[in-house]
Amino acid sequence: MGIYQEKDLRMLKYHILVSPRHDHAVRDVAGILGMGVQPLRRLLIERLDMQYLENLAGRYDQWVEHGDRKDPLDRALGRELFTRYLPLVDSSGMDLILAEARASVEAGIPASEAATRARARLAEVLRP
Repeated sequence: MGIYQEKDLRMLKYHILVSPRHDHAVRDVAGILGMGVQPLRRLLIERLDMQYLENLAGRYDQWVEHGDRKDPLDRALGRELFTRYLPLVDSSGMDLILAEARASVEAGIPASEAATRARARLAEVLRP
């Protein structure tokens, strides 16, 4: 019976995230969330496996081109980005955040302010 050690892949994951193409995507996602780049990198390293991280830049580019095109509030919050392209939040959690944002808009709060509040709420949910 052999003993297998689980590799610590944090440094490999970090090197992926600081490559120029990935770094650009991480900085854009951090901007969407209003979060620092390093805390987002830590979150991505902890929650995503190597395969997702290696494809992060391509997934982000696909979301930019094709994701969340039907609803401006979905786009502002990155609904598909954080549930489908980079699965960091489950759909039910995102639906709850979006419902709060839509209720705010219906109550007369400008859509841009509601989206900002929703992104802040999403960032709270994502933080460890």
